[in-house]
Amino acid sequence: MSTPPVPSATQADVQSLYIDHHAWLVDWLRKRLRQGDNAADLAQDTFVNVLGKPDRIQDVRQPRAWLSTIARALVIDRARRDRVERAYLDAVANLPEPLMPSPEAQMILLETLAKVDALLDGLPPKVRTAFLLSRLDGLGYKEIAAQLGVSLRSVESYMAKAIRHCYFATS
Repeated sequence: MSTPPVPSATQADVQSLYIDHHAWLVDWLRKRLRQGDNAADLAQDTFVNVLGKPDRIQDVRQPRAWLSTIARALVIDRARRDRVERAYLDAVANLPEPLMPSPEAQMILLETLAKVDALLDGLPPKVRTAFLLSRLDGLGYKEIAAQLGVSLRSVESYMAKAIRHCYFATS
């Protein structure tokens, strides 16, 4: 009769972290979310995120602060994704039936939009808007300047900043 393998220190640490703090994290999330149903899902997502960082677990001195930081970022990501999804669904709802994308195409578009939104996160609003007007709407810099009420030089600066931001975010 063989004995089960002894979990590694990392597995034991994750198990301990989960057992000691899962209920607290679900409660913490419930208090911060409008929909309590999402709290359990986000707590699970938090621990999945933790599993991706096994080398950090042993260094954590304040596990609840660490877990709440991870969970807070996931809440923000989910809110951003929901906002993008609502805007997309509103836009698609106005399309005539023949132009309606398939459910598969809609999912791909939503995932792409969420990635673009996350990529542009952190840019100042005018920089983000200038970039989107240029790349999505195809407006020229003069048109963007007129629409934003800024100088052409400002638009050039905004675009350089946005392109630099995207470059470093993806490298």
